[in-house]
This record gives sequence, structure tokens and C-alpha cells, in this order.
Amino acid sequence: MSYRTPAHRAAAVTQARNALLASRRAVLTTHLNADGDGAGSQAALVSWLRANGTEAWIVNPTTFPPHFRFLIENEDWILPVGSRKARSVCESADLAIVLDTGEVPRVGRVWDMIRDLPILVIDHHPTGVQAIGGVSLRDSTACAAGELVFDVVAAANGPWTEAVARGVYVAIMTDTGGFRFDNSTPGCHRITAEVIARGAEPEKLHDLVYGAAPLRKYRLLRHALDTLEHEPHTGVSWMIIPLDAYNELEATAEDLEGLVDIPRSIGGTQVGLLFRTTASGEVKISFRSNGPVDVNALARALNGGGHTKASGAVVPGPLDRAVGDVLAATRRAVARTMGASGESK
Repeated sequence: MSYRTPAHRAAAVTQARNALLASRRAVLTTHLNADGDGAGSQAALVSWLRANGTEAWIVNPTTFPPHFRFLIENEDWILPVGSRKARSVCESADLAIVLDTGEVPRVGRVWDMIRDLPILVIDHHPTGVQAIGGVSLRDSTACAAGELVFDVVAAANGPWTEAVARGVYVAIMTDTGGFRFDNSTPGCHRITAEVIARGAEPEKLHDLVYGAAPLRKYRLLRHALDTLEHEPHTGVSWMIIPLDAYNELEATAEDLEGLVDIPRSIGGTQVGLLFRTTASGEVKISFRSNGPVDVNALARALNGGGHTKASGAVVPGPLDRAVGDVLAATRRAVARTMGASGESK
């Protein structure tokens, strides 16, 4: 059975396709600290727009992740957010495309650069309280924003560049945890089969994303493992990234990718958390759920958000207080959820 766009979002896909085809000068952005879905979706869509004759650039609130730059056909299409060129592009664009988020705070300082433009949102997260308006292709049943980008390109009958295929594949591969999370739907596998047929190479892309970590990442992990904790009675596990080791090793946010899966993977864990102190003194928390606990609700209570099983938030420091408060809230959420579901911890 080949993939078909789900009927419930067909009209939104058509509307998004029409907005994109009408654009002659577009700017693409995504959330702070772009991940594989945000970066892959951007790479696919900027390639497709350029192949259609639309001038298109990427302007992100934070640096485009270096380890996903291989997805971009031309690095000149990525503009630093504070550059004169970025400001000029945003001033002259006829469409802003926001990918893998739909909330004002998540696009940081890019918002002031695009707020007066016609906007298209392509996102698979639940809609938050500070939702971005405009044309909307939002569907939380999609496995990744990359799935929605695929729908748009398919609705336009291509063109299917290699960069479109690679970007969609990486977007879906990373947001499904290498196809191991429960958002790895039959539809997402049908899409990946189609983009593989169009040039995406699974082994090569997996190695480029997961097989090229710098040594400092594992040296940082060695320090972080000393903080690893698990509470069998609550089902909560967590780990802290030591700030002194992070700074000494000159680590980057990309070096933290996947580390939250370590506390998550401990047997008996319902919710795994990763804490780190940012350069501004705030504390960033990554939440991962192994069962029915909705960590999106936990994160939203802290002005964060994400998915039911994978979310994040940033809270004021100091670290000790933030860890204590977040652990207390997480324990309550696990107890409440597991009690309501009748499952034992």
C-alpha cells in the first residue's frame, strides 16, 4: 500500500501548497536550537522552493546545527539572524514559513523580523497559547514536521530533488528516535520508503547523523554519568550535565543530543529527565516519557512544551532549586497518572 495524505489534513495541505507556490521570495525559520526535524524540514523545503524558482533563505533564531549542514545544498542559503542580509531578506520577503513549531516564543528574535509578513506554519506539535497566526498546516498526528513537508511536495507533484528526499528522511528518522518511538506509524514508514526510492540513503544518513559525534561528547557523558539517579519507587530517573565540565570541554548544545535517553532507558523508569545550566544561568530540562505520563503537560506548566512523550522547558536557576522543584512536579505527575491508569510503578 502506497502512502496517501490523511483525509483530515488534505485541505490544509492544499492551502499550504498554494501559499508556497505563490511565493517568489520566502524566508524559512524554525525553533530555537533546531533539531533534526526542524533542520531536515528546512533543508527539504528550501530545496523544493529553489527548484520551483522561488528565492528562499533560512534565518533561524539560533545557529543552524553544524552536524545537519550536510543537508543544505548551498550554505549561502543560511543567513545569520543578526546579519544585514537576513534583515534585508525578511524585509523583502512575501512569505515567512515557520517549521516544527507554531509558537511565538519558540522562534526567538526572528519573530520581530517576520511578524508583519504573511506566514505559513507547518508543525506537528499541539497548539500552544501563543500560537502564530496565518496559513496553518498543523497536525499533531504527524510523526514529524517532515511528514507534512512531504505532503506538500507530493501535492505539488515535486520536483523531487535529492535534498528534498534526504531532508524528509532525516526529519522523520530523528523525530521517531530512529523509528523506535510510537510515532513510527505505518504512514511514516511508507513516506520513508518513498524518499529512499528518490535518493535518500539510510545507512549513509544514519552515519552522518549518529555516527560522527566528537570525542568531547563522550567525555562530557563520563562526567554526567556521575550524577545519574533512579528512584524505583517513583519511576523517575534523571541526569545533570555539570556546567564546569561543559565549559571546560567547550561542548555545544549538539553534544547533548540523545543524552536524555540514558535516564529514560533505566528499567522501571516512567519519566527520564536531563538538566543543564545555560550560559545565562537558567536551567534547561528535557523530559522523556516511557508510558502514559504526559510530559508535554509538565513542560507547559513551566512555559515549555513539545510532545506527549518528549518535551522541554527552561526555568530560572539556581540549578539545585530547579532540579528539586521539577523532580517534585514530575513525581506528582507520575503518581497521579499511574494511579489513574491502575498501573503499578
